Amino acid sequence: MLPPRAYIFLGLNAIRALSIVALLLVFSSNILIMVEDIKAVNRFMSATRSGSVNTNSTITDFMLDCDYIEGSTVPNQPAGAFWAVLNRLLIIFQVVMLMLSEFGWPYKFFDRYFPVLGTNFGLGALGLFQCLIGAAVLSHHVDDFALVSAFFLFALGCLNILIGLIFREKGKDKRSITGWRNEKKKGLLPTVQNKLGEHAGPLRPIFTGQPPSFVSNSRFSNEKASVLSDEKSSGFSEKGFGWGRQGEKLAAGKGLLISKPLEALPPYGPGARVPPSFSPRRGADAELQQTQEPTFQSGGQAI
Repeated sequence: MLPPRAYIFLGLNAIRALSIVALLLVFSSNILIMVEDIKAVNRFMSATRSGSVNTNSTITDFMLDCDYIEGSTVPNQPAGAFWAVLNRLLIIFQVVMLMLSEFGWPYKFFDRYFPVLGTNFGLGALGLFQCLIGAAVLSHHVDDFALVSAFFLFALGCLNILIGLIFREKGKDKRSITGWRNEKKKGLLPTVQNKLGEHAGPLRPIFTGQPPSFVSNSRFSNEKASVLSDEKSSGFSEKGFGWGRQGEKLAAGKGLLISKPLEALPPYGPGARVPPSFSPRRGADAELQQTQEPTFQSGGQAI
C-alpha cells in the first residue's frame, strides 16, 4: 500500500505525460494545417490568374465572393494569408514553450523571463494557455486529426486548471522527481537570508550561532578567531570542564568571574537591602541598630 503522496505523484505525472502527448499532436497538426493553407492559397492565386484570361469567369467570381479561401482557414481579405500563417507560427511557438515547461527545462529562464511557467507558480497558468490554444484551433474548420488533437489539449487544459486550484503553487513541487532531494536539503529548521533583492545571499538555518545581519562578518570572524586561539593556548578546547566546580575554578583562574546578582528585596521593612553607596561598616551599624531594642537609663529595657 503506497502512501497518499505517492498516488498524487503518479497521478500528476500521468497528466503531465498526457499533456506532452497532446502538445506534440497539436504541434504536428498545426504544421499540416499551415501546409494545406499554403497549397490552397496557391490554387486560389492560380485560379484568379486563369480567370482573368478566360471569358467565362463564373467560378472565379464565386471564389472571390467567399469569406474564406476554399479548402483552407485563410480569410479572403487583404493580407489574409499572412495573418493565417502568422497565427499558426505563434501557436507552434506557444506549444514549444509549454512543452519545455512540462519537461522542466530550463526553469531558470522561465523563473526570470516568464514566471507563470516557472517554479513559483502552479499548473493553473499552464492549463489556461492550453485551453487558449485548443480554442484557437477549434474555432476554424479543420480536418479530423487537428480537431481531435485540439479537443484533447483543451480537455487537459481544463484538468490542469482544476489541479492548479487544488494544489495552488505546490502542484509542480508535488510532481517533481527531485522534490524529495530539495526537502532533504531544507532541513528541520527554518531558513533566512542575510540579504534580500537581486543579490540575495544563500539560505541558512537560524538559531545556529550565526551572527545577526547587523553585525559585520569581519568583526565576528575576528572575535571568533581570538576566542579559538585563547582556548587552544589554555588547553580548554581539548578537555571541557562544563558548568560545575572545575569549570568555575578554571574560569576564576583566567579572571572570568560571574558576579552574584543582588537579592531582589524591597527598600523598606525587615531585611531591607542596603544601598550600594553605603560602606560595609555603616551598613553593619545600621543593621545592628535595627535589630537591637531601645534601652533607657531608668531601666534595662523599654516597657
